[in-house]
Amino acid sequence: MDPAVVRDDMVDSLEHESKGCLRSERLSVAMREVPREAFVAEDRGAYADRPFERLGTRVLAPSTVARLLEALDVQEGDSVLVVGAGVGYTAAVVAELAGEQHVHAIDIARRLVIDARQNLAEAGYDGVLVDRRDGAEGLPEYAPFDRVLLEAAAISPPAALVDQLAEDGRLVMPLGAGDQSLVVVEDGDVTERLGGVAFQPMLVEGEQADTVERNRTRREDREFARRNAQGRTGWEQEWIDWDDAVGR
Repeated sequence: MDPAVVRDDMVDSLEHESKGCLRSERLSVAMREVPREAFVAEDRGAYADRPFERLGTRVLAPSTVARLLEALDVQEGDSVLVVGAGVGYTAAVVAELAGEQHVHAIDIARRLVIDARQNLAEAGYDGVLVDRRDGAEGLPEYAPFDRVLLEAAAISPPAALVDQLAEDGRLVMPLGAGDQSLVVVEDGDVTERLGGVAFQPMLVEGEQADTVERNRTRREDREFARRNAQGRTGWEQEWIDWDDAVGR
């Protein structure tokens, strides 16, 4: 079957009131233009509304992409940063909305960066800049951004991403650990909560699946340090008879 026909069917289903996740005409047109089969290897499953696993990351379902981009509200000419490039599909849809020369995407995993670049080039969006960076640090040399999309969960808006927003800029992200909400952040504050979501946590350097050595991550090191700081010192251990030990 012609992928364009299947793509139209996918978008029609996202617009249907049963899902109601796709409302704006501009986003509808953008999602009809981007060949999702260039980003998802399974031709028959490329337009199924479900997530996929690829190279250690989750490829978002089309309905989830629609929710994120409805909240992001990208306008033509906006400078946009996508944190968590993944396979590049979301960045391609953003490129249709803003213009590919205005879109930047980063990912902490080198092999995903390579994959996203190849997929975007195949789909006709090789003007999108994709770089390997720690998502929490953003892309300061290209800031400020009118829109920042974080495709990973964090317990608070990353300070660097907030700082890299332009005046009146908007950050959209999953907020929380166990229970997550899709939120809009403006001027450093959460201004909208748009319902529950379930995203993987944002990784820091050393936690990505393709790192060379991963015996202990930075997060684990911080946890060990916290436990040691809260632990009892030798003189507080109840099982040691210090008077008897000194007498010896």
